[in-house]
Amino acid sequence: MMGNASKLDPRDAVKEFGRLLAQGEQVHAAYQLVRDSFLFTDRRLILVDKQGMTGKKVEYHSVPYKAITQFSVETAGHFDMDAELKIWISGGDAPISKQFGKGVDVYEVQALLATFTAR
Repeated sequence: MMGNASKLDPRDAVKEFGRLLAQGEQVHAAYQLVRDSFLFTDRRLILVDKQGMTGKKVEYHSVPYKAITQFSVETAGHFDMDAELKIWISGGDAPISKQFGKGVDVYEVQALLATFTAR
């Protein structure tokens, strides 16, 4: 994926992706990355990957928090203006990597992951 993520209002994410949610599942935070999105719910991380030229084909990747073995947050610097999040999933070698623009609070993202993976 290329580009930087920006924060979405969780209510807007529910309007767009509500069909993916289980009964009673709540979206706590959501981010948009060009055409793709990712949502932090109270139960899992949902990665939305729009594919192809038109984006009509979509992959919805659901990652239960218990499958996350580790994660890291790298803050933005003077020359590298983007923050980065890496998430390792059990059974996988390479992490899922997302870059955030300077308007996103990566400490909030880290706190969400810490809260949900510690359950």
